[in-house]
Amino acid sequence: MNSASDVVAIDLGGTNALIALVDADYGVGGRVKIPTDPDAGPDVVVDRIAEAVQGLVSDSGGAAVSAVGIGAPGPLDPESGVVAFAPNLGWHNVPLKEMLETRLSIPVFVGNDVNVGTLGEHRLGAGKGVSDLVGVFVGTGIGGGVITGGALHGGFNDSAGEVGHMVVKRGGPRCGCGNRGCWEAMASRTAINRRLMKARENGVPSSLWDGADKPTARIKSKALRRALAAGDELVTREMKRCARYLGIGAANLINLLSPEMIIFGGGVVEAMEDWLMPQICSTAEDYSLEHSMQSVQIVAAKLGDDAGILGCAVMARDRASAGSA
Repeated sequence: MNSASDVVAIDLGGTNALIALVDADYGVGGRVKIPTDPDAGPDVVVDRIAEAVQGLVSDSGGAAVSAVGIGAPGPLDPESGVVAFAPNLGWHNVPLKEMLETRLSIPVFVGNDVNVGTLGEHRLGAGKGVSDLVGVFVGTGIGGGVITGGALHGGFNDSAGEVGHMVVKRGGPRCGCGNRGCWEAMASRTAINRRLMKARENGVPSSLWDGADKPTARIKSKALRRALAAGDELVTREMKRCARYLGIGAANLINLLSPEMIIFGGGVVEAMEDWLMPQICSTAEDYSLEHSMQSVQIVAAKLGDDAGILGCAVMARDRASAGSA
């Protein structure tokens, strides 16, 4: 590992933070996952991250780290590094860049977590060599990022890419953002779980309930995959609904942006890629303008859980280089 070019990459989530050393060739060296425990408050969370970074560097033999890149959830200002609102962390206007730089004495660069995930897929994954694409990550929620002309598109106030909050069903279920019928409220794992729990309350049978003592609102993607493979009628019906809405959302993006590629990633897609992707593509074709659909590729992400940390490493190197140019 070329220690002079190492960067620390941090994928910050509401439950855990994944922290890794990434070398000049984007090889991932040591890594550690720590619980964030957001109820403890931002100072404690940042203290834990800083301690984990210092421990990781020490365990590597004291690698010289040139920068830190961190992907954080929610809208934020990438220049000041202030996280405006991160509901899963309970953060409001947290100066993350300043807090980490004070503790680490290393330049810190902050970006939205799904934006940097898209950046990782663009530079190192499924979108390598593509200049115009949209990344869509389907998990607990739906997030994304937009690449135009080979660069991440932030929009006028650096909040572009909130694809999960396109409205795909007028008057639909309430979304966490407060609106109704958002893509996230219709096709995320949270949306799938909500419908499954309602079906259970109504006595609809499913292999998901076998041996379960009580309902759970956090059915994992792997459990959905197993039930789908077993031919569970309820899960099959719900996943068809999910695939349909994912395809409708993809068509909206195609008609609006005419990208060369749309990349679908996240836990839901990774778990059921072979089953979901053909249906997403078919529905997108049904709802897209014919001319736009002819040129677009709809593909699955390649980097898996590493999309976030590799995207953070790309972001940190790019912005550090731009600052020193």
